[in-house]
This record gives sequence, structure tokens and C-alpha cells, in this order.
Amino acid sequence: MLDAETVLLVHCRIFDGTGEEVIPNGAIWIDGEEIRRVGPMDQFTDIDEDVPRIDVGGRFVMPGMTEAHSHLSYFNAGSLQDLDMNCTAEATTIFAVSNARTMLRCGYTSAHSFGSLHAVDVAVRNAINSGGVPGPRYVACGRDVLGTGGMIDWNPDHLKLGMDGLALLADDPWQVRKVIRSVRKSGADTVKVYLDGEGMIESDLPGELSYTQEEADAAADEGHRRNLRMICHARSADAVTMAMKAGFDVIGHANYLDDESLDRMRRERHRIFVTPAIHWQVGLYENGEPYGFTAPALDSLGYKDEMVETIASVAKMRAAGIRVLPGGDFGLAWTPHGTYARDLQNFVELFGFTPREALTAATRDAGALVDFGGKVGTLEAGKFADIVVVDGDPLTDITVLQDLDKIVTVIKGGRVYHNTLDSGPRFDLSATPGITAASYRELARTP
Repeated sequence: MLDAETVLLVHCRIFDGTGEEVIPNGAIWIDGEEIRRVGPMDQFTDIDEDVPRIDVGGRFVMPGMTEAHSHLSYFNAGSLQDLDMNCTAEATTIFAVSNARTMLRCGYTSAHSFGSLHAVDVAVRNAINSGGVPGPRYVACGRDVLGTGGMIDWNPDHLKLGMDGLALLADDPWQVRKVIRSVRKSGADTVKVYLDGEGMIESDLPGELSYTQEEADAAADEGHRRNLRMICHARSADAVTMAMKAGFDVIGHANYLDDESLDRMRRERHRIFVTPAIHWQVGLYENGEPYGFTAPALDSLGYKDEMVETIASVAKMRAAGIRVLPGGDFGLAWTPHGTYARDLQNFVELFGFTPREALTAATRDAGALVDFGGKVGTLEAGKFADIVVVDGDPLTDITVLQDLDKIVTVIKGGRVYHNTLDSGPRFDLSATPGITAASYRELARTP
């Protein structure tokens, strides 16, 4: 990893994420951890020849992306049981460190967590911030919060297993406040609350609200009192309405919308973000069969209809000016780590985004979600030097970002973490797209 005081990237085709046109032959002056100047090459004739240069040879240069619906502590598991009961906290942490490295290698320099096992997110975030572990800038979540019988309260009461690392169960407003205080005490930045369910969980299906409005209000109020961002799982229109009434900040999924839920979101569009995470469904259809999720089985669970509804809901949200962000619920066996850019393809092919719009959503708009002092998401003077060089053109073929060989340079905060260009120092994160669920079970099994 190179940590230069100053360096100049030259002969760049620059997509800066601001909405401006691509600079066909530009340069970026990195000074310490920040960008000092971005512009056409002829604006850099005053730079001293002693300043090191990395010639990218006309390749595509863009802001580092943000994965907006991530689970670094998930390890490509094939079931809730794998996540909650079949792995130690220690092994989970090791997998999360590997996943953080993979995410950075894929060109994602920031990430927003949508749920953590144990307090792993906090530990990994701290290790990344201290420089001990390579990974994205990370907004860390605590353990999920849900009511009894909620979506991930998966084990029968007679087994007396409890919930180890996956969730905190809380019923009534004061219990909800107590567990959110516990999440805050653990050092998390955000809290995820389940407001409704999921097609494959019979005890809490989509449309069945997991909490009352009073409980949701208490959750949002307690979190905001303690400077936590409040995020939620809300698939149904009723759950989205509940979230908006309570004042949640980020809505996960929003598969179904009615007039009231959409109107409430429209009125607060400058404050909220939505992560549809449609790759959960796409991944189940493409990769779920080895785990028992055949296409007929998924159809019977309503996932085909849900995808149709999600596409319609995203179109409505876009028309209403609501920020809809890529982030594919990665970390399960059918949504493995290392495949994050697949959700950009979903945005283009399913949601009708142009490649430029999908890139803008993954950079500028998702950067606004993670924030980091307003210093991520675009390539501008004063922003963090979070930069990715691509050997290809995502504006004509968004799938190029799924090819790790095409992600030739990754810079975060002015530090070169990965570079395979002939120009400049060569570094290789040597990350692979996550471990398989089978490998995890072998590595994590207790002697």
C-alpha cells in the first residue's frame, strides 16, 4: 500500500459523479488523503515535475462506490441457523475482515451496514479506521431489533436456543428503547428494526407488521435521541407508512407501495434513502436451487410477484424524486460477497436506470447516505481521494464493474490499496469473492 504525500493521476477519462460531463483527458491531484484539483490535463501545467505521476493511459476514472445495503459480518451462509447458531463470534469476525478486504478490492470504498452479527461491525469498522485492516469506510450497524415472532426469530420456543448473535428481541416500547440503548452502548452507528417480514418466514410474512406504531415510534425516538441512524426492514406499504410516521431514515426494500406510503416518502424525499435490495430475489432465482429454493418454490412464496411490484415501486419512487440506492443484501449464499456490482446491472436491466444514472446512484447518492462529512461520492477538490480506475467503460457496459481484472486501481483516502497498471507502484489486495457457505461450515465447525 502506497501512502504518498502527493501524487498526480494523469491521462484519465474522468466521471466525477457530480452530473457533469465526462472529462475525456483529465488529471486528478491527490494531496494527502484529499483531492486538491480535478480537471482537464491543460489545467495542471503548473504542477512541479517532482510530483509523482500515475499514468492511467486514458482509462475510466470514477469515485469509489458505496455499497448501501451491506452485511460484512455475513459469510455467504445458506440459512438463518448458519448465521445465528453455527458460528462463533471469533470466526465471524475473521470472515468479516476478509469480506471488508474483498469489498475494497471490488472498488467499493464506502459501505453502509444493514445489520451485524454480534458487535462485529463495530470491531471491523474500528480496525479499518485505525489502518489495521483494509476495507471500505464503514457505517456500522448493531444487532437487529425485532419483536417476538419477527422475521428472524427463527427457532421454536421449545428448543430454548435464544438468539445468540443475530438479533435482540424486544416487545413493548420500553423494551425497544432498552435494546436500542444496548446497541448504542456497543458503539454502533445505526440500528436496524424489522417492521414486517419475509416470504420464506412463515411466522412473519410480508404485510404482517412486526411492531405496533407505538413501538416503531419509540425505536426511532430513542435512536435519534442517541444520534443513531434508524434503518428498517419494510417490504409492505403498511410497514413503509409505519416507518415514515415514526421518522426512520433509511427504508430497506419498500417492495410494495400505496398512495399514502408513497406520498409520505415524497414529502420527506430530501431526508430519506431507500435500498430496494432486489438482488435478494434475483440471487435466489439465479443461485438458490442448491439451498432448496427452486423457481417453482420461489414462485409459490410470491417472489416473482414481489419482483414485479418492486420494479413498479422503484419507478414511482424515482418519479417522486426519492433517492433509490444500489445495495443487494450481499452476504448470503445466493448473494455472495464480491458480486456487489451485480446490483448495478439490476438497476439498469430491471429498474430502467441508464448506466450513468446507476453509477451516480452508487457514487454521489450513496455517498450522501454514508456522508462522512460530505467528503465522499464525487471527485471534487476537498473530497476524500477515494478513486477507482476501470479498464473499460461502465457508461456503455455497466457489467464491466463485475470483472475484478477490470478494476485495475483502487485508492482510498489517497492510499493506493490496489494497482496493476504498469505506471505507479503495484499492489494487489489478492481478494477473492468471499468464501462459499460450504467452506464456511468446514472452517467454522466446533471441534
